[in-house]
Formats: sequence, structure tokens, C-alpha cells
Amino acid sequence: MSITNNLKQIYSELPTGVRLVAVSKFHPNEAIEEAYRAGQRIFGESKVQEMTDKYESLPKDIEWHFIGHLQTNKIKYMAPYVAMIHGIDSYKLLVEVNKQAVKAGRVINCLLQLHIAQEETKFGFSFDECREMLASGEWKTLTNIRLCGLMGMATNTDSEEQIAKEFRSLSDFFNELKTDFFANQPDFCELSMGMSHDYPIAIATGSTLVRVGSKIFGERIYN
Repeated sequence: MSITNNLKQIYSELPTGVRLVAVSKFHPNEAIEEAYRAGQRIFGESKVQEMTDKYESLPKDIEWHFIGHLQTNKIKYMAPYVAMIHGIDSYKLLVEVNKQAVKAGRVINCLLQLHIAQEETKFGFSFDECREMLASGEWKTLTNIRLCGLMGMATNTDSEEQIAKEFRSLSDFFNELKTDFFANQPDFCELSMGMSHDYPIAIATGSTLVRVGSKIFGERIYN
């Protein structure tokens, strides 16, 4: 199957209001160019250096989403161009993104990452930590970031029941925050859930952004 055909298949499964982030990390520019020719414009990367190299050499109407675990010292390299950061897992990180966004003269879209999986290796706020951070209100002073929603990763398991339960918990929490903290803020509208193996479940439980890589580009070639 070609990248183009893979994309057509996935597009046919996406309801209105759900957007595809094509996870292009570790894949060459040629693969991204083929996806681009097929109409894909949002690409997800997890290494700042790799994403910056691709940004510099690929079409400028691509929306680059950073989907990896972010280190504060790397934010400055992507602040001038990144369209959305999916993995904000601490207030400290939010402060640093704001600082670099000020320097770049931009407002950067961010998603708060919640820990919903039964795996210690995943990052993110607990629900209580997130409530506490938002309730403190300090984030409202960060005028160069825009909180657009939440992101989460389900446990890597064959149990569709467990995956659905975890995604539902995040979807319910998203609705809670929308009511409690973002009632009059239409920008808080994104729920980034679902990857190649579980995105249909994520869509069924309210995802608006699905992050799909291997189902589009094939298995990754690690350098």
C-alpha cells in the first residue's frame, strides 16, 4: 500500500470535526512530501531537532505539531514556528513555552497532557494535579500561550475495553474542565487521543485529533 492510499483509507474513517496528525517522526522528507501531495497538512514530530530540520526544508504551509516529551531547553528552537505542542505535562513547561513565545512574538497553542494509562512510562498530569494547577489561576498571566485542550495516551494493551475506559475518562475530564475553567473560551476544544492501533476507539470517545504514524508511513526506520 502506498502512503497516498493509506491516507485515503484513514480519511474515509474520520468523521467531521476530527483531524489527522500524520506522525512523521523518523521518516524521511520524501515520505512527508508524498503525504503532502495527497492533501495532508498536519504532521507530528517528537524530536525538536528533527522537526526543525524538516520545517526548514519542507513547504511552509505545513502545520507542525510537537507530540513528544518536551525538555525546556529545546523549546526556543521550535517557538518561532510550531503550530501546537501536545505534551505539556507541568506548569514549569508552560511558563517556559510562554517565555519563548514572547521572544518569538507569537502565541503558541498548547494541550495539557494527562496521565490516563496504567503504565509508569507515560508522562502527564494526574487529574487532581491538573485541577489544582488550573484552580490556582497563575496560568492566566501567561499571555503568549493558548490552552486548546487535552492530550492522553491509553495503555498499550489488547484490551479494547480498557482503552475505551481510559479514553472516556479523559473525555469526561475534558468536559469537566470546559465547564469549570473554560466556559466562555471556544479555543479550548481539542482532545488529542488515539494512535495507529486505537484511533477508532478514540474517535468513538470524543477525540478531535488522532495521531497516526505506522498506519500511514509503515514501520519506522530508527537511525
